[in-house]
Amino acid sequence: MESRSNTLWTFAITSVALFMVTLDNLVVTSALPVIRHNLHASLTQLEWTVNAYTLTFAVLLLTGAALGDRYGRRLMFSIGIGVFTLGSAVAAMSTTATGLDLARALQGVGGAIVTPLTLTLLSAAVPREKRPLVGGAIVEGLSWEWIFWVNVPIGLVLAPLAFFRLRESHGPADRLDLAGLGLASAGLLGIVWGLVRGNSVGWSSPEIVGSLVAGAIVLALFVLWELRAPAPMLPMRFFRNRTFALTNVSSLFMFFGMFGSIFLLIQFFQTVQGYSPLQAGLRILPWTAMPIFIAPIAGAWSDRIGGQRLMAAGLALQAVGLAWIATVSSPTMPYSDVVAPFFLSGISMALFFAPVANVVLSSVRPVEEGQASGANNAIRELGGVFGVAVLASIFAHYGGYGAPQHFVDGLRPAVWVGAGLVGVGALAALAIPGRRREAEAPEPAFEAAS
Repeated sequence: MESRSNTLWTFAITSVALFMVTLDNLVVTSALPVIRHNLHASLTQLEWTVNAYTLTFAVLLLTGAALGDRYGRRLMFSIGIGVFTLGSAVAAMSTTATGLDLARALQGVGGAIVTPLTLTLLSAAVPREKRPLVGGAIVEGLSWEWIFWVNVPIGLVLAPLAFFRLRESHGPADRLDLAGLGLASAGLLGIVWGLVRGNSVGWSSPEIVGSLVAGAIVLALFVLWELRAPAPMLPMRFFRNRTFALTNVSSLFMFFGMFGSIFLLIQFFQTVQGYSPLQAGLRILPWTAMPIFIAPIAGAWSDRIGGQRLMAAGLALQAVGLAWIATVSSPTMPYSDVVAPFFLSGISMALFFAPVANVVLSSVRPVEEGQASGANNAIRELGGVFGVAVLASIFAHYGGYGAPQHFVDGLRPAVWVGAGLVGVGALAALAIPGRRREAEAPEPAFEAAS
């Protein structure tokens, strides 16, 4: 009875926390036009409103997993919820675009601690095949500040509940890879900085060229360091496994095309067609809410036909959906023209997300699940960062926030690029071999207590 109670508490607490963290960025994206108007933000500042969260989130995911292994997963999970809640309150009180971006970065720190620990907490309490599939839909109301205030009471309840109801456990990590963290953070910041500012400053300017080159060099140094580090944040040997490497390539391109396109489409409905954030969010629901209904079915299918096949099908449908949207987009486009591709894209998300965790974790030993999960989450979030930065740059090159037709002139080529890269991800998923979990090695004893 005690074991069943612990399982239910773990399932409920981690599901709510993960739902809150993963939903946040999608909800914020839906409010971007209002934020742009109220805070007088430029396109570059809007990109940072999204990327300040996703970049911080992505870079610190592996560190979040390592902190949980060393200091206790329950403790760090509770702290992560607290940091995310604090960031949400600061964001809600922000009066400038810069202040909002800094608050979003603080949210990203909290989210990066919570997300990788969700899986390891569930591992001890919930069988792999019964872990929750969390989907999300856009929820909006009142003013843009309330998309952040709504997190505060949830976090204030959830953090102490997690600390007192979850079981504590530790992993094998006894040190932190601070050098790896510093190199990864600096390298990614350099590249994203160049991508975001390229259109406004000029792609051939010393700032942009220097930022991109320096970022690439530092990331190369990160790889070299990880190959030699005694306790690497991201073991490079993982990428010698085709399943791990190709699954992460697929995740990168899925998030690239999906988040980059949603970043622009949610603004299209408000800026070009004049809908409110709530009306725009409701129109995106066929896309964002479908995983709630389809993911459980897809999860059952993945055990029968193979997760990699479902992932490939999901990516292919997403590419078709994005290409369809790019084809029919126009300033006067009736909503009925995009309902079908929105449903198609929503189904594709479910087909991809339901099996991806089990596929990537099947390529490592159970003791390495925390690192593998952190790596997969980090890479897919980076896909979202690059998607927003690159597709926004394409949008700004061909269009802008002027006349409605000018907006669409930028939207269409950007979404076409997103569709093409998601298609590349589908090819990568097709190449994933169907295989069983790597041979299990003896696991070190994990410290655990009620």
